[in-house]
Amino acid sequence: MRTKVKTKKMLLAGNWVLSNKWIDVVNPQNNSLIAKVPSASREEMLLAIEKADEAFKKTKTWSTHERIEILTKAADYMADNAEKYAKTISLEGSKTITEARGEVKRAIQTIKISAEEARRINGETISFDQREGSENRLGYYYRFPIGVVAAITPFNDPLNLVAHKIGPAIASGNAIVVKPASVTPLSALLLAEAFVEAGLPKGFLSVITGSGREVGDVLVTHPKIKMVSFTGGLETGEKIAHQAGLKKVNMELGSNSPVIVLGDANIDEAVSASVSGAFSAVGQNCIGVQRIFVEKDMYDPFLKKFITEADKLVVGDKMDERTDVGPLINEKEARRVEDWVEEALDQGAKLQLGGKREGAYYEPTVLTEVPESAKIAKEEIFGPVVLITPVNDLSEAIDRSNDVNFGLQAGIFTNDINKAFYTIKNIEVGGIIVNDSSDYRIDAMPFGGIKGSGLGREGVRSAIESMTEPKVVCFNLDARF
Repeated sequence: MRTKVKTKKMLLAGNWVLSNKWIDVVNPQNNSLIAKVPSASREEMLLAIEKADEAFKKTKTWSTHERIEILTKAADYMADNAEKYAKTISLEGSKTITEARGEVKRAIQTIKISAEEARRINGETISFDQREGSENRLGYYYRFPIGVVAAITPFNDPLNLVAHKIGPAIASGNAIVVKPASVTPLSALLLAEAFVEAGLPKGFLSVITGSGREVGDVLVTHPKIKMVSFTGGLETGEKIAHQAGLKKVNMELGSNSPVIVLGDANIDEAVSASVSGAFSAVGQNCIGVQRIFVEKDMYDPFLKKFITEADKLVVGDKMDERTDVGPLINEKEARRVEDWVEEALDQGAKLQLGGKREGAYYEPTVLTEVPESAKIAKEEIFGPVVLITPVNDLSEAIDRSNDVNFGLQAGIFTNDINKAFYTIKNIEVGGIIVNDSSDYRIDAMPFGGIKGSGLGREGVRSAIESMTEPKVVCFNLDARF
């Protein structure tokens, strides 16, 4: 079946516009062309930023109830068109149709949570009379929006990760300019469509499609941008941090998440959750399971069960509801994963399952005895590969979990509350999931990591705090009254 090629417009300050250049959007499953989107120019990005700044300055009295109404209407529009959103996510990206439907549900919830949190952007009173001589002073602080937010989003969650930028920005009264991943721009444009239909004032949202080299640098460095919210790789994150200058920076930069399985754990639950965590979204998931450390008495039965369950996964057509694992985002990434696995095998690792590539597809792969010198043991594979390693005890598992330049999330399986709390205290991550894999998140929770995993926190409420600043108000009252 041939897919009809659509020419899509980008949203520039509330207006749908074309451009002189185009970017091809292809289906990674078969490399077929599915759409063309504008390849924006530097001048178009500059215009989007200027219009965002103008809109923000004109609408400083934008009421809370109006923002709530827009967010609610946008969520309703998404719900009414949920299958259209899901098919777009699956078609342009790596997710199966089942996974895509799950992402749509989460994105709707993210926008709904943003509407709820808009009514809770509160301050508090301050006891100025705690200082001698300030007995007649009274005051408080409140939070105000910072202005124009820049958002740069990745391909792996092309709808919900964009929602995590736009939702909090609108909830807190900011304007936002989004540059989505060039390989998956269609989902972001669909989200913009929801906000246009909801009646968002022009200028408050632009979704500018184009190359990072052409428009990304302009977005990051522009003086009217007050915050850069970036989700992506460590190398790009470091570059943005150096470019941004004196503005807020919020970054989620991935990980190679560890899971610890102790001898007292429920082995069936640990296997099931870890297989799902390792291979959902083809392993292209910042909190996906990459390294599993299993207490030695549990190691052999865990490994056997894990291989058995992973071998049941169906690799195939993304649009088939029976499929568990689709292709990576392109063949280049599949080749990179293949190279990393081959390097580990050359250094002495053992292949227990998978290890084969066909085009952009790479089979769910299990490695054991991976030397610590291998790239795959230290870096983020961002593919369907998991390393399973025996350890003597919890202390060794935590030490090996921490021995990388990442710290986003981790999981531990144990029925010993003391060991769980020991892990909570000593593991170096932004989130620890007890009796589940690292691959668990709700959209309301603070989300982010330490070390090379990023700066700041996402999650709607946390993002709103980053996109606002406190202003202190102090009254010096006349003591004569």
